[in-house]
Amino acid sequence: MAIDVVRTFRQKFIAVCRKLGIGVCLRTVILIFCLTFFWVQMHMSDVADNETLQILAKPDGLLDANDSMLQLVPQHLHKYLVALPQRDRPHQAILPGNASEQVATAVSLNASEIRRLIDQQNSKQIVLNEDVFGPLQNDSLVIVIQVHTRIMYLRHTIVSLARARGIENALLIFSHDHYDEQINELIQMIDFCKTMQIFYPYSIQTHPVSFPGESPEDCPRDITKSDAIKRKCTNAMHPDQYGHYREAKFTQTKHHWWWKANRVFNELDVVSNYSGPILFLEDDHYVAEDFIYMLKLMEKSCSVTCPQCSILSLGTYLKTYNFYGEAKAEISQWISSKHNMGMAYNRTVWKQFVDCADTFCKYDDYNWDWSLQSVSNNCLSHEFKVFVLKAPRVFHIGECGVHHKKSCFDMALIAKVQKLLSSVYKYLYPEKLEVTYTPIKKKVLRKGNGGWGDVRDHELCLRMVNRQW
Repeated sequence: MAIDVVRTFRQKFIAVCRKLGIGVCLRTVILIFCLTFFWVQMHMSDVADNETLQILAKPDGLLDANDSMLQLVPQHLHKYLVALPQRDRPHQAILPGNASEQVATAVSLNASEIRRLIDQQNSKQIVLNEDVFGPLQNDSLVIVIQVHTRIMYLRHTIVSLARARGIENALLIFSHDHYDEQINELIQMIDFCKTMQIFYPYSIQTHPVSFPGESPEDCPRDITKSDAIKRKCTNAMHPDQYGHYREAKFTQTKHHWWWKANRVFNELDVVSNYSGPILFLEDDHYVAEDFIYMLKLMEKSCSVTCPQCSILSLGTYLKTYNFYGEAKAEISQWISSKHNMGMAYNRTVWKQFVDCADTFCKYDDYNWDWSLQSVSNNCLSHEFKVFVLKAPRVFHIGECGVHHKKSCFDMALIAKVQKLLSSVYKYLYPEKLEVTYTPIKKKVLRKGNGGWGDVRDHELCLRMVNRQW
């Protein structure tokens, strides 16, 4: 039937062409072709637009381009990568930073209400899943994760923790400097180990127009000291060593780190009898499946080869890693720029930090690790030594923050780490470590990066360990 229709159409078309001329027929054919072409393009454009809308509608930017990465994540863990259905969240605060990390929900709580909420949470000291996994044991592991607003990174940090062997015996403590209901819901979904949340009470969010946040009376960062004195702005007499005045967005991270460690070691009931190491991570760290196993292996090896080592380090900033052959660890002087990722230390070492609180709190640098370097160099009788893995088990996946100006989320970097760990899987869980020694040279500490000249920051820092704030 279709063949007959085509044959009839062709015969009629040829007859018309003979009557009108070949030129008119060619122009007609070209016109029909062009109209057909544009119709197809418009139709395909509509289809593409619909597909684009479907992609953009996927929660938290889980795009089709990332399907290959999701294939590396077990299906039962996808729940941590997908946002919960949108609904009214009375405690939701809009997240600053990259739009892909935001939820466009109105802020309905003021600073005083948020302070009240976090005071309640901090006082209750609730440990979730303790009824399932039992109380914390001394041979368990406590992991503390410093969290800001980067929920996209935090999702992948949680997925990596969920895949770790032995995680069911750990306690995860999430320390927040921003109260956000979406992040809270994500953490409360965790069902693979015990969890706890603590909230830094002196944040910019809880003090939006007063110290430790910024107030209208504060001196602008780049005003000269003489002009600051004339203006009589707050702390005019104390700029940093570079002549700049404080910026709360920089000072907050150091304050939070210091408060968090003090809170965990000195104030949480759940760890009051715990004497083992506490591992400190951040919300953009990705851990290998055997990181708990390796930390225990490092403890065992370190007790024999380096009993004077104060810090265990599971991370490195090297661009290439050697997982092949025998697993290696290195004994070295602790250097903040090399050994500040995936640090683990115990209560005895923390007491050394606290004994040097004056050095830490008054060192003119807004970075906690540089300030700790000053403690090591200028306060202790013996500088910190570190026991560090040559093939890391903690990876940095973050590409935004204080020191980064790139896009706030890079899925390719996460996929790269996942593929690396998959390719070297047979080299995980080594039976022993080969230990090497790096000659210990006294680290000449350059002057700090500034940002910490305000005496109010010094006082707040010291009060955190003296519980006088």
